[in-house]
Amino acid sequence: MKTANTDTLIRAGIGLLAAGLVVAIYAGIHERVVVAGDTAPGFTIHADSGRTVTLPNFGGKLLVLNFWATWCPPCVQETPSLSQFAAQYAPKGVTVLAVSVDRDVNAYNAFLQKFKPAFLTARDADLHAQYGTFMYPETYIIDAQGKVLKKLAEPADWTSPEVTQYINSLL
Repeated sequence: MKTANTDTLIRAGIGLLAAGLVVAIYAGIHERVVVAGDTAPGFTIHADSGRTVTLPNFGGKLLVLNFWATWCPPCVQETPSLSQFAAQYAPKGVTVLAVSVDRDVNAYNAFLQKFKPAFLTARDADLHAQYGTFMYPETYIIDAQGKVLKKLAEPADWTSPEVTQYINSLL
């Protein structure tokens, strides 16, 4: 009988520990994933152009913060439309900042030489984690007050009517 009580206590203890672990993991992940409606995590980053971009002072009405990598085919695919978008919307107060998570500086520089993006670029291995971004591309549209208005967790055609109509509605 003593063994049955001990087994029950051990099982109950293991169950409580497992439940606590699940809650701790969920809380840790939940806090790190930024979604629409959240305040964007602040940052200061030095773009390749030499410009320093900070949140909330990025110099415009909207910040399009795009996380990408050279080894990500959808990221490569969306680069030309993101360049067109950036050129079209820069005069309207939209700042596009594309932050590469590449660790290979040579691959990064070769990409920039090949595609010559018309938007601010930077390479940073840590900023994406503050947003909970681990799949690429992922883009955050952030207003001048630092609020995330929209999160795109997939590649986008930045010249599509859906995207341009949405951005126009924010300006």
